[in-house]
Amino acid sequence: MKKLIVITGVSRGLGRAMTDEFINLGHTIIGCARSKSTVENLTNQYPNPHQFSCVNVADENSVKDWASKTLTNYSPPDLLINNAAIINQLAPLWKVDSQEFSQLIDINIKGVANVIRHFVPAMISKGNGIIVNFSSGWGRSTSPEVGPYCASKWAIEGLTRALAQELPSGMAAIPLNPGIIYTDMLDICFGEDAKSFTPVESWVKKAVPFLLKLKPTDNGVPLTVS
Repeated sequence: MKKLIVITGVSRGLGRAMTDEFINLGHTIIGCARSKSTVENLTNQYPNPHQFSCVNVADENSVKDWASKTLTNYSPPDLLINNAAIINQLAPLWKVDSQEFSQLIDINIKGVANVIRHFVPAMISKGNGIIVNFSSGWGRSTSPEVGPYCASKWAIEGLTRALAQELPSGMAAIPLNPGIIYTDMLDICFGEDAKSFTPVESWVKKAVPFLLKLKPTDNGVPLTVS
């Protein structure tokens, strides 16, 4: 069965890899990113029925307009993936300036809440749909110099599990740890050592089938892409 899938943060990394793979398998993607040029390139590469929009998930009005446009032209999504996130520059917590900290919280936590606020009511009205909020190994453990990122992903774990208790039967909200994948974000964390971890191209071949198999009985269960 082909699905309608909404993904945030499709410009690069995991979001872009998932977009390509889902489309290759015949699913329809509604994606967003902050980069206007990337959105234009994706639109040219993947025209209708796919839709790509320039959206800053931290800006609620931007998300509201995107959701309204999407739900006017499409049915509510079968799968909603909150993937967009940033990481802080490595530093002890007291050295992370307030602007950087606020931007991270705005994107990683408030951005997820904004997307949920404007897409999930339509999914509830439809009576089905799976919501996947990308967490991290650092949403279930900690390391030095990534305190803000850890805080945001621990928040996603709690937010998602609380949301799961609020949804009607037939739906699910799942906090998902994608695993450790070699991306630009991992470069920030580990430098040259990042290259020793799983390549995105290998990860996506496991992750996409995993995501497509999620079901209502997974509601509230913290999962990890193996």
